[in-house]
Amino acid sequence: MSHRHLHALGALGRSRNPRVFLDLAGPAVRGLLLKKGKQGSVAQIPARHQAHFDWAYERNRPELRKLYDAAKRSQWDAATALDWSTQVDPYDDSRELMPEHGLPLQDLPSYRSLPRRRQLEHRAALTAWLLSQFLHGEQGALFAACQVTEAVQWMDGKLYGATQVVDEARHVEVFHRYLDEKLNKRYEINDNLYTIIDALMTDGRWDLKFLGMQIMIEGLALGAFQTIRHQTSEPLLKEMLKYVITDEARHVTFGVVALRDYYAAMPEKDRRDREDWAYEISVLLRNRFLAHEFYDEYYAHCMSRREWNATVLRSDFMGRFRNTLFRRLIPNLKRIHLLSDRVRPHYDALGLLEFEHGKPSNELGVPDLLECDPADAEATLMHV
Repeated sequence: MSHRHLHALGALGRSRNPRVFLDLAGPAVRGLLLKKGKQGSVAQIPARHQAHFDWAYERNRPELRKLYDAAKRSQWDAATALDWSTQVDPYDDSRELMPEHGLPLQDLPSYRSLPRRRQLEHRAALTAWLLSQFLHGEQGALFAACQVTEAVQWMDGKLYGATQVVDEARHVEVFHRYLDEKLNKRYEINDNLYTIIDALMTDGRWDLKFLGMQIMIEGLALGAFQTIRHQTSEPLLKEMLKYVITDEARHVTFGVVALRDYYAAMPEKDRRDREDWAYEISVLLRNRFLAHEFYDEYYAHCMSRREWNATVLRSDFMGRFRNTLFRRLIPNLKRIHLLSDRVRPHYDALGLLEFEHGKPSNELGVPDLLECDPADAEATLMHV
């Protein structure tokens, strides 16, 4: 194996689980080394899963039935629910797209030396990078939702999954339209995110698609959406994220309900592999927020990538994002029995274990749908 291959795989193997390493080695080489996500506008990823047909059509999952009913009532039309005539100007201080303190740029001397208008340009570009990664993640979620709808073993799950497919298509629509029409800038997919999506598409195990997309990617996205919505003063983005948040809260709940009992009954050896897989994905999810595509465009000429990484990782921006994003993920991993004493030290080393005893969402202002009837939470969600 070449030095370049070893460097690409350096982000993996922290769990020291050889089976998990082998599961993720192919996606890591394709995403981090070969950069398949950046080779043109189309990517071919071989998808593997087993479709599960249920000819009995038994409706015996009341929690999923409630989610399905809530999802049907909460459908919205991206073309009419949002006022797309809203003018978005990244240079308008009265409708600040993202405040300086909400991004890691203020920690860079080269940014602080720029004229005000150039600073605003950099802030708009970094915001476009964030939204671009959400767009790419939503396309991955669209495909994963199609797969899990086929693969899930309960009719109530299939019916709810069909509503999520529609949700994810709507999210792709709104993020793409906002980036192209309002910010006029869109970035390629981050290599870490591509690696995760590749791993989900190419693994045939249905529960890993739930774990990776519903619990991890969607859970972290929900926290990120809420953080950005609180910080932006741009009315269209704020309203758009409100609608997306109402959908994402249901998606994460779907993952918890689907996996909670399944993992509780899983043989210990297989559950250990899921624990280690989730930890490896957590590291990749953290690394996706290093914004290397933005760095390559604006800062590669004046600082090394290592210097950039160190600055972003120690910034208040990354600290707030880590707290908000993982505040939801860690309790949910505990709920589905993937936070045993064996794996806890790994998360502790990342500074994430402090979140395990908290509520997954109260700090975000998003109601926990497992703690209440989803129908009763809809009004609260729409006023987040």
